[in-house]
Amino acid sequence: MTTAKIGIIGGSGLYQMPELKDVKEVTVDTPFGSPSDAFIIGTLEGQRVAFLPRHGRGHRFTPTEVPFRANIYGMKLLGVERLLSASAVGSLQEEYAPLDMVIPDQFFDRTRARVRESTFFGEGIVAHVTFAHPVCSDLGDVLEDSCKAADVKAHRGGTYLCMEGPAFSTVAESNVYRSWGMDIIGMTNLQEAKLAREAEICYATLALVTDYDCWHSGHDAVSVDTVVEYLNKNVRNAQIIMKQAVKQLSERPRGCKCGSALKNAIFTAPELWPPATTKKLDAIIRKYAPS
Repeated sequence: MTTAKIGIIGGSGLYQMPELKDVKEVTVDTPFGSPSDAFIIGTLEGQRVAFLPRHGRGHRFTPTEVPFRANIYGMKLLGVERLLSASAVGSLQEEYAPLDMVIPDQFFDRTRARVRESTFFGEGIVAHVTFAHPVCSDLGDVLEDSCKAADVKAHRGGTYLCMEGPAFSTVAESNVYRSWGMDIIGMTNLQEAKLAREAEICYATLALVTDYDCWHSGHDAVSVDTVVEYLNKNVRNAQIIMKQAVKQLSERPRGCKCGSALKNAIFTAPELWPPATTKKLDAIIRKYAPS
């Protein structure tokens, strides 16, 4: 049963959406454990929306500890088809200034694969989704256009480097990332994008630039108070942008290929699917299961 077709995941500082009306909290149990928090279901621009604070209310999970699979699977169980992610990031290029918004179209993985949850598959069912273009371009278009509502400078495209954290980069690391052509740096969105693709959910990131990473000559002169001020301004801008994006999505049919990402991606013959794994992955593979 569909509770909401649009989902929003809020990052650091974005723990609520005050514009949501008719709000209720929904606790979702998944085969991958509990999500970061209860889902906040409410009406925004006439649409039912599922909101989830990525790190939990009160910021209780480090980037490594975020239960990514439970979060995305929970969205799937609620009927979410389009997922908007908001994340605080550091800038690796001069052109992306604090308070700017970036809608990246690529990700680069610098996390530890054995630590982070980045696939639903395994345990007898193998799938290899196409991930050359990890962001839904239709959703990216909507986010870019919605930035006008907040009167912020928006940059479309670019590469989000996903590091492990929770500590920030050394200067040497930051300079290497810049030499590689990376644009912004964060700690969470790569896993969300991979899992959303496997769950056949459209996914796009609104990256909120809070500061230049430590490579910048003015980095050490920026106070914690300034960073917090930028974070709070970005959060309010993100709320405005998300509201506008939901309004646009309510009038825009889903015409991308994200909804069929698994069509040719499951390599294991259906007759070989272990019953326990088939049950575990029911929400995302049901339509491909043998009759």
